[in-house]
Amino acid sequence: MSKRKVPAEVPKKKPKTLSAQSKTVSGQGIFSRSEIHIVSWNVNGIRAWIKKNNVLDFCSKEEIDILCFNETKLQDKDVNDIKKRFPQYPYQYWSCSQAKKGYSGTAILSKIEPMSFTQGIGKDKHDNEGRTITAEFSTFFVVATYIPNAGQKLERLKYRTKEWDQDFRKYLKTLESRGKGVIWLGDLNVIHQDIDIFNIKGKEKIAGCTPDERKEFREFLNEGLVDSFRHLYPNERKYSWYSGRSAKARSENMGWRLDYVIISESLVSKLRDSKIYDDVEGSDHHPIEVILNN
Repeated sequence: MSKRKVPAEVPKKKPKTLSAQSKTVSGQGIFSRSEIHIVSWNVNGIRAWIKKNNVLDFCSKEEIDILCFNETKLQDKDVNDIKKRFPQYPYQYWSCSQAKKGYSGTAILSKIEPMSFTQGIGKDKHDNEGRTITAEFSTFFVVATYIPNAGQKLERLKYRTKEWDQDFRKYLKTLESRGKGVIWLGDLNVIHQDIDIFNIKGKEKIAGCTPDERKEFREFLNEGLVDSFRHLYPNERKYSWYSGRSAKARSENMGWRLDYVIISESLVSKLRDSKIYDDVEGSDHHPIEVILNN
């Protein structure tokens, strides 16, 4: 950055951030079918993912109403080219990291035009990583997220638990205060219960498994949110992520459930199913889906 002096009357250009500002669009956010299908997938770099066999076939399923991506690793300049690959979703909202290239990123693609959409949660320290995008429909909000990882050396643990989790919890409560339920989904980078990992023993100092992260996640549930998959399948072992570092992780089912659909209590009566497509590949994560009665 140049060190030359800028005349006092010329304002200095501020770095680009993504403060949360709700943008009203022209839709009514009303679904016409009896069921609403919402899918989320951590694609771990959408430009590489999109070249994999059958991933677009899965995303083109007629019954999917809303498709959410996280960890897209896009920059703003890349979005238009990627959007063209999903013509069946005319309403697309993307949020890219401004903090660094090839990092984070979220998106909501919808066949139904929402009433509004929002990038971020209103905190610049969080929003410049492109980790959250929200779409408002007639009876609920869809919040697509890629939650910060605490890091291999837990260098971001304090930020994750003492800043992000607490600010994000306030954001969700603010949405609920507007009289609509919340559907929060994506890679939440945490193990909820011991059953959500092939073996919790010895992993208390690994990101996603630390007592602090698990405690903060339980606080979300204590405040009236519901883990849709575990609500319907309290004893089922099914995983959404397998480490690429182990050649036998998939074959021996050594997985973690890191991808979730969390819903407001007000939506539980409409919950029909919550799925993990552990037979659909294309990323180190599998897609997940929630189905609601309209």
